[in-house]
Amino acid sequence: MSVVALVLAAGRSARFGGDKRRALMADGRSVLAHSVDRACTVFDDVRVVLRDGERGEELGLPSACRIISSADFTLGMGHSLAAGAASLVDSEAQAVAILLGDMPWVQSATLGLLAREACGATIVLPCHDGQQGHPVLFGRDFWPALARLTGDEGARSVVRANADSCVRLQVKDAGVLRDIDTPDALRQ
Repeated sequence: MSVVALVLAAGRSARFGGDKRRALMADGRSVLAHSVDRACTVFDDVRVVLRDGERGEELGLPSACRIISSADFTLGMGHSLAAGAASLVDSEAQAVAILLGDMPWVQSATLGLLAREACGATIVLPCHDGQQGHPVLFGRDFWPALARLTGDEGARSVVRANADSCVRLQVKDAGVLRDIDTPDALRQ
């Protein structure tokens, strides 16, 4: 099964109080670099959605990543996700893994497990300790709906509208629940 990765990294980091994508982790690399590097260990095609006008090199991203510009990033995650989904028209993959740029602790093994469960007609959702997490993998059948998203809700509406196509996969990886919204979350 071929899966393309789409890392969403165009948010404003309002609760963090600065650009959390550039915040450094214990090893000196940025939060975003960690998240993207993890995706690159599993997926051959990694695309990163950035704010309009940003370049991957400025954020320390590997040159192999394809940068997708979100002109409407200030209008919410749905707009950035739609920009990323629209970029998939040239992909032959059967599913897309939607990763968040502020979730550096998702394990590579978990990404691989989710990718193996994906197919063109399903939405794969990781769950840990009874909670639904990220990344969410959308089969190719759902890409047109993703490309039409707006607002700040992300893809929740697509998941709700297609509940019968959802596969909830229990994982042991607490990283699927851990994002970095505040400086305290980074220090924990």
